[in-house]
Amino acid sequence: MTARIQYDYSGQVVCITGGSRGLGHAMALGFAAAGANLAIASRKIESCEATVKEIRALGREGSAHAIHVGKWDDCNRLYDEVYVKWGRCDVLINNAGLSPLYPSLVEHTEDLFDKVIAVNLKGPFRLSALFGSKMKAGAGGAIINVSSVSSIRPSATTAPYSAAKAGLNAITAAFANEYGPTVRVNCIMAGPFHTDISKGWSRTEEFTQRAAKNYASGRAGEPEEIVGAALYLASPAASFTTGAVLTVDGGQANPRVA
Repeated sequence: MTARIQYDYSGQVVCITGGSRGLGHAMALGFAAAGANLAIASRKIESCEATVKEIRALGREGSAHAIHVGKWDDCNRLYDEVYVKWGRCDVLINNAGLSPLYPSLVEHTEDLFDKVIAVNLKGPFRLSALFGSKMKAGAGGAIINVSSVSSIRPSATTAPYSAAKAGLNAITAAFANEYGPTVRVNCIMAGPFHTDISKGWSRTEEFTQRAAKNYASGRAGEPEEIVGAALYLASPAASFTTGAVLTVDGGQANPRVA
């Protein structure tokens, strides 16, 4: 198959959680440029609708869905809304994430812990079960989870987030086994990217110097640099790739040794 055929998503529907900001937004526009229609989900309907306008400017169609991924009932509702609107879903991207700051591990509250686990792990679990089972009963499809290098390089400031993302890596393989061979389930383990969410640290002098010294790429990524990995994992080019965790981190997971 040619690259043109492999990356042509004409007539397909892609659902992206956290699709109105950051990496999710970049992937949404990337899939739209490749011919897909998009279901954009996040907590703020206005942001989803703004992204849908950008998708339409690219000649594709989109739908906006206000949901909280960490709530089981909202996941159920998103599934219902997508299939009522489009009648199909070919690709699900579990991109929504939450990594709040906290003063220390002992001061970390139960409520905050539950929220982090819910958004980063419980939601993707529920959505993968719903969409994956529907895909398997039909023509198949692809699920892409967006994890983090923090899942394998945790720190005191990312403990619950790292645990949730490590769990996301694990359920990637579990769902690949459950819904294969017609549904492929893979994970992008993302490193540091410049987004509106990360601007508090990714543009600082401290991070810039650390990246230049320790990472093979010498920098953080731009949101558009995640798109190629997502297009690949969702495409026929990845027909023998499932249960995989693809690292896209500019070398953060394997820092230079002095």
